Amino acid sequence: MNALPQAPRTQLFIAGEFTDGTSDERVEVVSPVTGDVIAAIPSATAEDLDTAVRKAHDAQRKWRRVGVFQRAEILHRVGDELERRVDDLARLQTLEQGKPVSESVADIKEAAQLFHLHAEDALRLYGETLPSSDVDKRMFTFHAPVGVWGIITPWNFPLLMFTEFVAPGLATGNACVVKPPSNTPLAVLAAMDALTAAGVPEGLVSVLPGDGEFGSQLVAHPGIHAVGFIGSSATGAKIVRTAGLKRTLMECSGNGPIVVLEDANIERAAAAAVDSAFYCAGQVCCATERLIVHEAVHDQFVEAALSYAQRHVQLGDPFSSEVNLGPLNNEGVAAKMDRHLDEARARGFDILLGGGRAAGFATNLYYDFTIVDGVTEDSLLAQEESFGPVLPILSATSDDEILRIANADALGLQSAVFTESLSRAYRFIEELETGQVIVNDSNGWWDINMPFGGAGGKGTGWGRIGGMYTLHDMTDLRTGAIHVR
Repeated sequence: MNALPQAPRTQLFIAGEFTDGTSDERVEVVSPVTGDVIAAIPSATAEDLDTAVRKAHDAQRKWRRVGVFQRAEILHRVGDELERRVDDLARLQTLEQGKPVSESVADIKEAAQLFHLHAEDALRLYGETLPSSDVDKRMFTFHAPVGVWGIITPWNFPLLMFTEFVAPGLATGNACVVKPPSNTPLAVLAAMDALTAAGVPEGLVSVLPGDGEFGSQLVAHPGIHAVGFIGSSATGAKIVRTAGLKRTLMECSGNGPIVVLEDANIERAAAAAVDSAFYCAGQVCCATERLIVHEAVHDQFVEAALSYAQRHVQLGDPFSSEVNLGPLNNEGVAAKMDRHLDEARARGFDILLGGGRAAGFATNLYYDFTIVDGVTEDSLLAQEESFGPVLPILSATSDDEILRIANADALGLQSAVFTESLSRAYRFIEELETGQVIVNDSNGWWDINMPFGGAGGKGTGWGRIGGMYTLHDMTDLRTGAIHVR
């Protein structure tokens, strides 16, 4: 394993300074790669939160009056600073999270791109002039910052998902108090050096790692005006109940699926499905959680998926350039995989590849890439988000049946369909009940300028992460009306 270039930051970051905070309690950060304790981080307290929120209010009142071109310039500098730190941040993130270092490099580069993108988005956050029924009035709209956002981010993309809120939040004149997970806070804390070097004013961004109880305190704090969350639907529901009438931007769980019709390019579909199932060890909200294949090409697809996986998936040390599948992040995810595969065996599904934890590694979190065939609609593999490196294959006999199976799910984040028919592609785009439908690529595909989020009526949240759309969600649309004569 590659050594880290320097000791990680192991303090809270409040109002531009690293501090131990007010608690003597420390939470150990254990690497899923090695099993070693790599840091001990203070556990943020209610008093620390009060300080961060108070400082955020002070800073945001000044920041909202800073011209948008000056804000954009500072965000561009943040992007530049992150780009200069890519290798160091990537190695740190891999050590705490477990994903291959090549994926971490891509994450950090994308985070830098998001600061650049949202710097430019802010310059084009236009209002409108509206016609009035009163000839003596002139009406117009504009976007105003909400104020202080409380942000809760997950452990699968620690720095990238921090950036997905903080970059558009700062671009639009907001302040952010962020709670990263206590098991993967290090890359986010280290990135605060980049924000400081870029000239982000003190108090605009604070980082307070903490547990679920601290997250509830953050959401309920009277000084927090709005809440942004990425994570499980179960946790998201609790956050919304606590937030009440505060603005919320919620991006929660997903459960696919990828659909393969009988006219699809099978080799391409198989490669995309496998890649999406093991990327970040399957710990992605838009991973290939379900694969629904037309039975006319079922056998051909299974053969292609097996062949591709055996040739391309390499489990091992995530710091090795030859490895593209690292360990799972934590025991909770691994235990869920165990439970899903235990049921698959009990019900007689065909485990064609993998099927359990891999031996011979430093921790018990390395999981073999797994392909399961003959999965039924009512199984745990189909009904729950496994969040691990598994490809569950279901089959159906018609487009109507595929749509029924696909939509008979409580989640509706992102799906994909493989077909050579434009008319069938349009039908699935319109009838699949997910926020995004990707045609002829995996449902793990995403673009930084794409509005990403769940379909209404499903348990996946609301609002959009990506591009100009996040700036709209993180601002108030205000209206002015002037009596002119």
